[in-house]
Amino acid sequence: MNELFVMLGIESWKPMLTTLVLPPVPMLLLILAGAALLRRRALGWLPLLLGVAGLWAVSTFACAYALVAWLTVPPPALTQQQVMALRGAPKTAIVVLGAGRYPLAPEYGAPALKPLSVERLRYGLWLARQTGLPLGFSGGRGHGAEDGPSEAEVAMSMANREYRQPLRWAEGRSRDTNENAIYTVAMLRRDGIERIVLVTHDFHMRRAQAAFERAIGREGPAITVLPAPTGMRQPRPPTVVDLMPGGDGFRLSWLALHEWLGRLAGA
Repeated sequence: MNELFVMLGIESWKPMLTTLVLPPVPMLLLILAGAALLRRRALGWLPLLLGVAGLWAVSTFACAYALVAWLTVPPPALTQQQVMALRGAPKTAIVVLGAGRYPLAPEYGAPALKPLSVERLRYGLWLARQTGLPLGFSGGRGHGAEDGPSEAEVAMSMANREYRQPLRWAEGRSRDTNENAIYTVAMLRRDGIERIVLVTHDFHMRRAQAAFERAIGREGPAITVLPAPTGMRQPRPPTVVDLMPGGDGFRLSWLALHEWLGRLAGA
C-alpha cells in the first residue's frame, strides 16, 4: 500500500487518511449513526453503545497497554550487560529516529523537538555516553508538516546546546519511517558502518526494524540491526485507574493502532 501511494505521488495524503481510519473518527461515526437510527427504531442503540464503549476503551491505559503488546509486539529493552558489551564496538553506530518537531517553541524562540523525539534523543545520548559509540539522528519534515528546520537539525542543535554532546550524523531528508531507513542506511554505509543500534519507542520498533532490514537488503554490504527500544513499561496487573478514560491512554492506544496500520500498509 505504501509503495502504491509513492508510485501515485499521493503519499502526502497519508496523514489525512490516517486521521479518518483511526480513533476517534470511527467511534464518532458509530455514535452519530446510532443517534440517527434512534429516531426510527430501537436498533440504533447498538451502534451508539458500541461507539461509546469503543471510545471509552481506547481511552484507558488498560486497553492501550494491551494494544501495544498485541499489535506492536515490542522487543525487550537492552540489558545492562548488552549495553556494556557495546562499549567501543567497531563499525557500530547508534541511530535515533525522530518523531516530529515544532517549527517554533515561543518559550525558546526557536524550533523544538516534540516529546517523543526528545525521549528518543535522550536515550540515544545516554547510550552514546555509556558505550562511546558515535550517534546519529534521522528525521526530516513529515508529510504535511510546516516549513522550517528538519528534525535532525533541531536535534543536532539540542544535543550540542543542552547536552554538550554532538551528533556524528544528521539525516534530514526523510519524511517517514521508510525514508528514515533508506537515507540512513545509505549514509552509514558510506562510512563503513556494519551494525546499527536502533533507538525508537517500543511501539514503533518492529515497524522501524522491518524498514531498516528492507533498506539493508536492497544493495550493498550487510548491516545488522540491534533494536534498542525506549519508553518501556514495567509489566503489572491493571489497576482501577487503568480502567478510567483519559487523554494519555487515548494517545497510547492511537499510537499502537497507528503502528499496526503502518505495518499492514508496509509503511
